[in-house]
Amino acid sequence: MTKKQSRRKYQKPFPVLPMLVGLALVGFGALAMYSPASNTNAVSSSSVVPMEVNFAAPELSLQNINGKTESLAAYRTDVVLVNNWATWCPPCKAEMPTLSDYYNEHHADGFTIIAIEAGDPLQPVAQFAESYQLQFPVWLDPNGDSINAFGNGNLPNSYVIDRTGMVRYAWTGEISKDMLEKYVTPLIEEK
Repeated sequence: MTKKQSRRKYQKPFPVLPMLVGLALVGFGALAMYSPASNTNAVSSSSVVPMEVNFAAPELSLQNINGKTESLAAYRTDVVLVNNWATWCPPCKAEMPTLSDYYNEHHADGFTIIAIEAGDPLQPVAQFAESYQLQFPVWLDPNGDSINAFGNGNLPNSYVIDRTGMVRYAWTGEISKDMLEKYVTPLIEEK
């Protein structure tokens, strides 16, 4: 027997069966993740649960997309959700229709959203607000004042301020309608 023949004799066979089983498991996992039933659950559970906090709302004044300077203090009689976001941020874009719908449903009850864009110039922010048909105030934050005031540079992040000026909840990440209803609606109903 030559050396070449002896090497073939002792070569291990290619592990076809374990590889096929592994691929099948990956396929079943992918199918389960992307099935319509699990997709609806993913949408409703994509929001993180807010953290309960208790601190005074920061003094914050910024220019809105209409060129007027506004302050958080001017909204003291409302429950306010401050949302720090950016036009380039995928989860920010994903949550904006939810925020808009929730605002439209609860604005008459003394609720507002202040969407503070983290650094982009006026034109793309105004285009974004128009394309999403945002009815709530949109502020420009070219220097990161809001991010610094709240101490959170991750986007999106949101803070719920009650009618006494205290920040009660803090979110980092996308907010779902279920979470808004569970945590913010009771604050709106406290008159």
